[in-house]
Amino acid sequence: MMLADLQRGFERWLVGAPPDAVLAGVGGGPRAMAGLAVYQNNYRAQLVGALEACYPKLRVWLGEEGFRHAAITHVDAHPPHAWTLDAYADGFARTLAALYPHNPDLHELAWIEHALGAAFVAADAPPDTQALAPEAMARLDWDTARLRLTPSLRTATALTNSEQVWSALWEARELPDSEMLAEQGGLLVWRRGYRSCLTQVDLLEYEALLQLQSDGGFAALCEWLAARCGEAAGVAKAGELLAAWLASELITDIERNTND
Repeated sequence: MMLADLQRGFERWLVGAPPDAVLAGVGGGPRAMAGLAVYQNNYRAQLVGALEACYPKLRVWLGEEGFRHAAITHVDAHPPHAWTLDAYADGFARTLAALYPHNPDLHELAWIEHALGAAFVAADAPPDTQALAPEAMARLDWDTARLRLTPSLRTATALTNSEQVWSALWEARELPDSEMLAEQGGLLVWRRGYRSCLTQVDLLEYEALLQLQSDGGFAALCEWLAARCGEAAGVAKAGELLAAWLASELITDIERNTND
């Protein structure tokens, strides 16, 4: 057997194939099986450990037994897909959704924890203090201005009070009961400086931010809000949201035409 064939057989066996191809290359027998078992146990333990490292708060929420079951289910179905184990957690939420299809609180908590980690290592994009200075913004042609959002921004629909549950988990406080929200909202995660941030917003702000993500134009945002709220209220809301997004550093730059 060629070394490459042995390596391919070993890889297939690690991720769940029968050991025949590997045993044929190493001679088979109880001693070979015992040695192979060590490798497989280490492989599985490393992947479970990677999930535990990426989801420490979710592990507390689910409990040790529940998390271990979900992790092993994921390991059995999904071999690593990238060069770093940090990326192994990317698809864990889909496994949780399959195991717990009727637990939106769990789905949202998993999304929050993964998004906070992803935002922390996202590309740097500090706010352009000159471009966002009041005197510079006063010269903007707002009909053509395009707002640039931080690349670390992650968004998701909020159906439950998962933001409150997450805050309690993070601060090691007594956990509130999971509840469905009276009205669907949104979850925002982004990095501000060296800290990942989480906030829950109402449906109007969430959809307005999605509109801005898809278009980028401030005028288009105003038109969208005017269609939702009426012209005067929509323009006022656009100004309110712009101020809030600038203050929270969700907006990091504005592409402009000046009226100099």
